[in-house]
Amino acid sequence: MEAGPGKFIVDGTLGGGGHSELFLKAGARVMGVDRDPEALAHARRRLAAYGDRFITWEGNFACLPEAPEIQQGGKADGLLLDLGVSSRQLDAAERGFSFMREGPLDMRMGPSSPRSAADVVNTWDEAELVRIMFEYGEEKRSRRIARAIVERRATKPFETTTELAGCIEKAIGRRGRIHPATRAFQAIRMAVNEELDSLATALANAPAVLKPGGLLLVITFHSLEDRMVKRFLKHRSSPFIDEPGWPEPRPNPDYQFQRLARKAIAPSTEEINSNPRARSAKLRVARLLDNQS
Repeated sequence: MEAGPGKFIVDGTLGGGGHSELFLKAGARVMGVDRDPEALAHARRRLAAYGDRFITWEGNFACLPEAPEIQQGGKADGLLLDLGVSSRQLDAAERGFSFMREGPLDMRMGPSSPRSAADVVNTWDEAELVRIMFEYGEEKRSRRIARAIVERRATKPFETTTELAGCIEKAIGRRGRIHPATRAFQAIRMAVNEELDSLATALANAPAVLKPGGLLLVITFHSLEDRMVKRFLKHRSSPFIDEPGWPEPRPNPDYQFQRLARKAIAPSTEEINSNPRARSAKLRVARLLDNQS
């Protein structure tokens, strides 16, 4: 990220404020965005020393064009989207994201989310549970898990993370080091927060947030997100498109970006050693073309 004096960076996934702090240290002005009021309050305390170079906006990154700063013409030199759950959310048992800590079945990234994980697990029909676990969690045993959830909730609704994790483990057993509830929890969290829909909208809105020449950086942590970002950038960085049956390629009306790296950038060994959660991260970077308004 070209962060420095005179630059304006939008950190679309503020979380604990770590990325924003790096941009501020480089001299940039930063707007931190998050759905989570607790994350915003924490970051404001952490970054108070930077004064008015750091501002915040409470909202979903999909809605960035609605932020007052952007509405008033404050286009960004860089937009960062670091997807998934923040470490602060994951480590807080009361937020209900982790099957490793007992807490309420919540999983909402912000209070504006219309449903909780308990709503999904206890009220969605079996077919829909199968669908989200197969599509969002890429869980091959989604049918067995969904059947176990429906049978268990008929006796007693699920209330805690450990109840759900225990039900899943009983249904499919445990093999290897990865907890059997990992993929199901991911899928439920993504359904609760409508994460793929938000990402698709955020990508489409990026040109409205960035200045011409501005950078879009997206960090993903699983294949569904990365495929979406990869396809978006491949299409939006192609000057021409071609289809079977066309006599020749045609200009691409969606041509807006230049990819700065063809392949995703993986973390270094040093980065993984200092932050094991980064091991599955992939970074994709593109520049908005100068002919964009």
